[in-house]
Amino acid sequence: IRSSQRVTIVAGNESADLDSLTSSVLYSYIRSMAPPSGAFTPLYIPLLNIPAADIRLRPEFNTVFRHANIDASHLVTLDDLLDDKGTALKPENTRIILVDHNSLQGELGKEYTARVQGVVDHHEDERRIGPDTSPEPRVIEKCGSCTSLVVRTLKPSWESSAGGSSLVSGAAHAQGDSVENDASVTRTWDAQVAKMALASILIDTANLTAEGKVEKVDIDAVRYLEAKINLSPQDAAQWDRTKFYECIDAAKRDIDALSFEDILRKDYKQWTENGLNLGVASVVKPLEFLAEKITGNPSDDKEDQFVTGIGDFMAARSLTIFSIMTTFTSSSGEFRRELYVQALSPGHAAAHRFAEHAKEELKLEDHDVASLSEKPGSMQPSSEGPWRKIWLQKDVSKSRKQVAPLMRRAMNEST
Repeated sequence: IRSSQRVTIVAGNESADLDSLTSSVLYSYIRSMAPPSGAFTPLYIPLLNIPAADIRLRPEFNTVFRHANIDASHLVTLDDLLDDKGTALKPENTRIILVDHNSLQGELGKEYTARVQGVVDHHEDERRIGPDTSPEPRVIEKCGSCTSLVVRTLKPSWESSAGGSSLVSGAAHAQGDSVENDASVTRTWDAQVAKMALASILIDTANLTAEGKVEKVDIDAVRYLEAKINLSPQDAAQWDRTKFYECIDAAKRDIDALSFEDILRKDYKQWTENGLNLGVASVVKPLEFLAEKITGNPSDDKEDQFVTGIGDFMAARSLTIFSIMTTFTSSSGEFRRELYVQALSPGHAAAHRFAEHAKEELKLEDHDVASLSEKPGSMQPSSEGPWRKIWLQKDVSKSRKQVAPLMRRAMNEST
């Protein structure tokens, strides 16, 4: 991409999870084949909102890439958009479409917020984007996966482009294929993209079984994407949704090789409210696993090492409050969530207010983690040192999409 070239960037959120990846790639794929009338440019580029080096923290990506025939080296990351001099692309030559978030954060937000021209998201509306984003959509709606909303929003464009896009035709001819093979190439490409999109929808909805998360738009999207796969004979013959879901889910949970800090960085978001900085990490293993990743002196107290490790992570990011949200399946087969909160003294009031407000809404219960509960009462809120608390979150339907806004409101209410 030349710095003088007009381009529309489709940017996922800064946690760069699977839903952000697939939403941005799917949106760009469809729009590049069938841009809307009045589009800023016909060139739509998906952006993975992390440095390229952090792709290694997401083992599920490589599994999805193999199914979708995507070369990871072709992905555009923050390294490509932000250089040592600031922005590699001039803001005036750029438009931004947000997927899987509706407020541009971090360095990207500082440079490109004024260039946001559309949004498709399933988080709480932060009302940072005006009502008119024409010709791009403004869709913010609760559902299991943002990718489901992208499917519904751009389905008419995808259908109108099927078999007739110059993008596919040109690629087919460049590979030596004849015009009559264009439709076959399109069906193959569509099937590969459909499998990629299904990966995040199935993960985010536990294969459409997650109570309180699955909406009609998710079910409809899965049906539509599976129909795309069935139009490609080669892909249809090998398709098994349950096996596909289990394969992606196993890859996502394969974090044993990652360090303590890398696990926290893997699926992480950060906000600033009322002068306080909040970070929230989602982890696909229990806190007990995370505590065992601490690599300090074995003779030192495990709890002290854990609290110090969290403190170092917070200091590196200037955080006032930090939360870890875990998801895992217990030995009895029960899906569980844990919630850990640690706050520095400026955030004590906000953390305490969150604990009071969220206890009923999230059905929080005091929770003991063996290696983090060696000192009686040590994890209880304290006026000295870090405020820290562990809960078992009994309402497992509430993810970071619901918990982070509760924390942010508590920060805004604190004095």
